[in-house]
Formats: sequence, structure tokens, C-alpha cells
Amino acid sequence: MMVSRLLVAVSLVGLCVTSAFAQNFPAKPLRMVVGFPGGSTTDVIGRLLAQKMGEGLGQQVVMDNRPGAGANIAAELVARAPPDGYAILIANAGIAVSASAYAKLNYNALRDFAPVTQVSTTPHILIVHPSLPVKSVKDLIAFAKARPGQLNYASAGMGNSDHIAPAMFCAMTGLDMVHVPYKGGPQASADVIAGQIMMYFAGVPTGLPLSRTGKVKAMAVTSAKRSAVAPDVPTLAEAGVPGYEHTLWGMLFVPAATPKDVVVRLNREAVTALQSNDLRERYATMGVEPVGTPSEQTSAYLKSEIAKYAKVVKAIGLKMD
Repeated sequence: MMVSRLLVAVSLVGLCVTSAFAQNFPAKPLRMVVGFPGGSTTDVIGRLLAQKMGEGLGQQVVMDNRPGAGANIAAELVARAPPDGYAILIANAGIAVSASAYAKLNYNALRDFAPVTQVSTTPHILIVHPSLPVKSVKDLIAFAKARPGQLNYASAGMGNSDHIAPAMFCAMTGLDMVHVPYKGGPQASADVIAGQIMMYFAGVPTGLPLSRTGKVKAMAVTSAKRSAVAPDVPTLAEAGVPGYEHTLWGMLFVPAATPKDVVVRLNREAVTALQSNDLRERYATMGVEPVGTPSEQTSAYLKSEIAKYAKVVKAIGLKMD
């Protein structure tokens, strides 16, 4: 009996400590870790959200850029961070791809994270150098097919969302092209502008402005429907690749053992920020659709995306060490 009472007492003390911690959260600035350099699509989306969340939390949310390894460096960093809510990961669809594309990862997306909310969704936009003698996606496919293994495409890292996009494109069209991974989208875009890379599936927020200045040509978007900010740019399905669809989503995570009350608080502030008129307007001008889902729904969506991309990875034969 004494042992039982002691166990109950210890349990209640633990609950009180957790509750007190959650009530005082946050007591210092938070970090939003992103696996890409400044100026990349996920960074821009996260930076705007971090600023707005900071207003609601009463503490600054500082961006922490940790590019490299297809954003897996950043993911591992947050997976191993103290589970106190002060380290938040903003990841894109690449985290769902990596789960099956990599032979070995130092973290498990389903085991090591507590999803907070889905932040956003936006298409990729296929951009090419203006000197490329093509006017349509069909022209591009014909041009590449006539030069097997001679042309290249960029990505922001192995297994990232902007890697799976062209990998799917090549698999569905029978193209043989060389993949050139970078540490981030800005570097990839820069080499397309310089003419050293043939094509890149940029995020709409970063790729569309480049096409409007004439530095690149926009060929198609990867979503099922045309983007509201680029209504003249066809979808890949419309442009000659039937059935093609791939979107770049953003999602917030904290370490798995983070107290539930802290996850709820972060979810509430993130969703409130995503519903605010000023943030929605900023996202809309960039071609980004804000989402904002409960943590349980976000977790279910992540599981479904990991299962979906496992099939895609197998179908296109994408495997990485």
C-alpha cells in the first residue's frame, strides 16, 4: 500500500512540474531550425511565420539555418534537442521522401518528432535558362531525349522535395539527366541563371520572381491546378506529362517527448498566425497557401505522405546512402 501511494505521489509531482513548465512557456527566445540557407522557399515561409508567432508567444522566434544533406542535418539537430519546445523544425515534403529514400538516417520522422501543424502548401515551378531553345515542356522533353545523359537538373539536396520533383518528371517521361545537388535553392537558381544548369524545380516564391525579371523561363508548375499568382503558367499535366502532381508543403515539428501542453500552445500560436490577414496576404503574393491543422491531423498527414512517397521512391528507383 505504501509503495502504491509513493508511486502516485511521484506521478502527481511529475504532472505538477510539467504543468508549471507549460504555464511558464516560453520564458526565453525560441529557435526555428530550417535545413536550407536564407532566401530558400522553406526559409522564407518559415521566417514570416516565425515573426508572427513571436508576437503571440511574447518571445522572439529566431531562424537558425542549418543547410546540408537534403535538410537532414537540421532534422537530426531538432530530433536530438531537449524536448522543451524551444527548438522547432520547419521542414518540407523532403522529410517524407527521406524516410524511404535514404538507406540510413540518424532520426526517424515518425518516432522522433511531435508534429505541431502543417504550415503551407505551394507548387514547384520548373525554370530553365532563357537561352535554352525550347518554348514548351514538350519541346524540353524532346530536346533532352535527343541528348541522353548530357543535360542536368539542380536540387537543394539529395532526397529533398525539389529533387523528387525532377526525378518524377524524368521517370514519367523517360528522360536520362544528371542530378546536381546543392545546399539550397538560391545556389541552384543562381547556376540556372548562369546557364550552368539546364533546369530547376524551384519553389514558386523564389522561382516566379526570377521568371518575371527574364532571368529564367518558367515552363510549368507541379500542382494539379495552376497557381493563382501564375495563371499563364500551365501545370505539368497540362503541358504534356499526364498524371503528374507534386506539391511543396511545410510542416512544424518539435522533439517527440515535448510536453503535450507545449505542443498545444505552439499549435495555437502557429494556427493563429496562419489565420491572420497580414500573413495570409504575404503568403498569397508569393503563391503560398497557408494551412494550419491540429497536431493530430498533422501527424496523420505526415504518415500518409511518408507512405505515398515510399511508393514513389520505389517506382523511380531513388536510393541514397
